[in-house]
Amino acid sequence: MSGWRIAQVNVARLIAPLDDPRIDDFRNALDHINQLGEAQPGFVWRAKGAGFDATDCRVFDDPDILINATVWESVEHLAAFAYRSEHREFVRRRHEWFEPNAEAYQAMWWIPEGQVPTLEECVERLTHVRAHGPTTFAFDFRTRFAPPAVESAA
Repeated sequence: MSGWRIAQVNVARLIAPLDDPRIDDFRNALDHINQLGEAQPGFVWRAKGAGFDATDCRVFDDPDILINATVWESVEHLAAFAYRSEHREFVRRRHEWFEPNAEAYQAMWWIPEGQVPTLEECVERLTHVRAHGPTTFAFDFRTRFAPPAVESAA
């Protein structure tokens, strides 16, 4: 074990309010997809409840922007869930529920094992990717960085 985990945040703006019938397939599948994610190898944590999950957190003063944050053992575990599980069908259908992204919508970064990101940290990392592109501070699936080197005792 490296002592590091991968945190990720993604945001998307709905094409209509969450209770609109056009969003039904997405909204009705959320519990199932969340349970699927939690059962995946490498899953560590996801933001939920009390203002920090896809349906009740309002980050950018826009009630139609949803946020999702998770922690995984590795980028590979996250990618396996996102693109090689049942979740991939929802990724393919995102245009049915969400507006096209005009800017970066996802950020990943390394966190020490045992920690979870705060909402503020998620916003900071996403804002960084939007302003500076992928760096070791925050990156995306296309431009990945290895976990920080573990300093050895001298």
